[in-house]
Amino acid sequence: MKCCAPNQTLIRPSSHPAAFNCPLPVSRSIWISLIEVTAVLALVLTGQAQSVAQTPAPAVPQVIVIGFVGGFISHDNPHHSEVQLAARLRQVCPSGVKVETFESYHKGKARKRVLSLLDTNHDGTLTLDEKQKARIIIYGHSWGGSAALAVARRLEKDGIPVLLTVQVDSISMFRKNDAVIPANVARAANFYQPHGLLHGQSEIRAADPARTRILGNFRFEYKTGSYSCEKYPWYDRVFVKAHTQIECDLRVWQQAESLIRSDLPPFLCGAGALARRSWRIQDPGHRTQTSADGIGELQNFHCAETRSRRGRAAI
Repeated sequence: MKCCAPNQTLIRPSSHPAAFNCPLPVSRSIWISLIEVTAVLALVLTGQAQSVAQTPAPAVPQVIVIGFVGGFISHDNPHHSEVQLAARLRQVCPSGVKVETFESYHKGKARKRVLSLLDTNHDGTLTLDEKQKARIIIYGHSWGGSAALAVARRLEKDGIPVLLTVQVDSISMFRKNDAVIPANVARAANFYQPHGLLHGQSEIRAADPARTRILGNFRFEYKTGSYSCEKYPWYDRVFVKAHTQIECDLRVWQQAESLIRSDLPPFLCGAGALARRSWRIQDPGHRTQTSADGIGELQNFHCAETRSRRGRAAI
């Protein structure tokens, strides 16, 4: 049987038996094989590139805010100021900021949640880079204030920095130290009242003053003010009146929010003033007294801090 002529156009072998008696020239068959291999590699590489390009980067909150409620209060009880503050922050910072609240006895759960949010590649281990990028704020009232420092202290052992801690009438849990701020905390503020069966920690101090700035210990007096915590349980209003009053004091939580928002990116949360009408804490008409005009000092600090940061940003 005849073979294909040297100058005949080459075609791929067909299913006809005679076609197999006409082998392709060696040099031309090699070229065809190379072209086919190159085409396959190009398709594979292109597919991989598209796959990488279409894979979204993991959503990592730029700031993590953890709030602790006091006593045996549920973490989502809407009548308590700690929960209301968290709701307010979620409203003004819908993206880029993760805000969660926990019971004071769920410190371990809160820490695990923080570690999970920082673990951007979800491998179960935090890298040095993931730790250094952490931006964490922790606040709490009563036992929640003590829990805030306990978690900050655990994060210090993990090598994770904390931007800010805010304690409101902090009550030590089971002899835990809620007065000394660990060195991984950059700034700390303490609001307290000195009267009643339960009264908060009156003075916080830095374990390492070179690394932690104490913003102040701000004292509130409620002996002469009207009471405005009607939605709280009767036993709180009777037996721990002043301790409950500071929790529903609008001015205290506005100052706490002001401090927290000073560490939140303005492009995520807006740079406007607080919208007081959106707050649903108890009747704001009551009056309190502060020692040495503490709130005025805090407001002046906040304004100076804001101007300083704007100046550094401009530079």
